[in-house]
Amino acid sequence: MSASLYIVVKGEDPGFDIFVNGQALARNEDALDKLAESLKVSPLLEFFSADENSMALLLEQGAGSREWADHLPQPQWFAAADGLLTVRTLAAYLGGNPAALGSETQAVLRELSEYERVLHKTALRGLPWHLAVSWR
Repeated sequence: MSASLYIVVKGEDPGFDIFVNGQALARNEDALDKLAESLKVSPLLEFFSADENSMALLLEQGAGSREWADHLPQPQWFAAADGLLTVRTLAAYLGGNPAALGSETQAVLRELSEYERVLHKTALRGLPWHLAVSWR
């Protein structure tokens, strides 16, 4: 089973495509968190919050119970500008250090570019966002 980190923008329809792949980011999450901390920006997982869709998927897959899901805290939302700072800082570093994540660097850079596109549009519209995880 593989994981993917994806962007959730608050509201029914933000007016633009929010699809991001997020599989390379999920595979390299530990290394990226350490890198973010060394670069003095928030790690990507600090923007994580459980949303209804990811919790419903977990329940479908047999993880947890309905009672457990009913007691989860409300989703947290973050300013897109904060996420952009992390994404742009990580991308700038990896662009200048292409061996930093070995063979994964280019895939991570592509996904960071997708994140930047979505977070830029999110920031322009003043919408809050968070990261969620899906398992396939």
